[in-house]
Amino acid sequence: MKRLSIAEALREAIRGEMKRDPRVFCIGEDIGICGGWGGAFTVTLGLEQEFPDRLINTPISENGFTGVALGAALMGLRPIADVQYSDFLFCAMDQMANQVAKMRYMSGGRLTVPLVMRAPVGVTGRGAQHAQNMETFFLPLPGVKIVCPATAYDAVGLLRTAVRSDDPVMIFEHKLLYGSKGARAESGAVDASSEIPDEDFTVPFGKAVVRREGKDVTIIAHLLMMHRSLQAAALLEQEGIHAEVIDPRSLVPFDWTTIKASVAKTGRLVIVEESPKRSGVGAEIAATLAEEAMESLLAPIKRVAAPNTPAPFAPPMEHFYVPSVERIAAAVRETCGA
Repeated sequence: MKRLSIAEALREAIRGEMKRDPRVFCIGEDIGICGGWGGAFTVTLGLEQEFPDRLINTPISENGFTGVALGAALMGLRPIADVQYSDFLFCAMDQMANQVAKMRYMSGGRLTVPLVMRAPVGVTGRGAQHAQNMETFFLPLPGVKIVCPATAYDAVGLLRTAVRSDDPVMIFEHKLLYGSKGARAESGAVDASSEIPDEDFTVPFGKAVVRREGKDVTIIAHLLMMHRSLQAAALLEQEGIHAEVIDPRSLVPFDWTTIKASVAKTGRLVIVEESPKRSGVGAEIAATLAEEAMESLLAPIKRVAAPNTPAPFAPPMEHFYVPSVERIAAAVRETCGA
């Protein structure tokens, strides 16, 4: 048992999967440069020394290396592709949406695409083109699984499940949760480290976890917003409001059973996400529960999200843009009639 940050945990998980299965390799920009950072956020730091032939550095061409990873997966290898910033997935959208996601379906199941795409998300002082939460854009895409680890334990377990899956998996990781150090330390970072068991374990897709139990209101939040929701719940408990905080961990597939059970218990729901409110993760959750669990609701569903604008660069505006602990707490108070 050892305590690791998310960046360290992902590195250990990748190392373990590469040792376990010779078909696993990593591909991406600056992931294996000697003396480098190990990718944009240190996840592959040092792995090039252990696996010099299985860390492939690429040009800045997301569309190109996604195609290479797709071809390798179709031929029986298990690539882990690394995008420096999730925003750059737009450059690879044709590969992801029209090829990676659809190949198994179009071949009648004769072809599999065991490809893992890792991508950092979140607003971190880098401007509008390096700040998007791209899970929203891929949520409606059939054929791709989407997971969002908010703790180091889940980062290990979900990555192992992803690498061992025969379907394409997108892992979205928040920059402020990595726990990277030195030159890659992030201002405003949150401690998402965990005790990691020595034995092999996996985390199943489609299984949410209740991070904090409560009886008055359910809060659903992923990645950084889960941590801020826990802070809000601790604040609200001092006021007599007991919030249940659920981390879905997996967006596709999604654990509707756990969510519906919680809403049936509390009767109230607040959904928190970092991306803009329009057509976001919260919109899909709210719409589905309005169709399938309306009888459980004692109050309208409340959503807390960013405005429908690009992420600003100025720190004061960025602070206003991203949902804060105070905004989450205020939404809970409102839905509880406090």
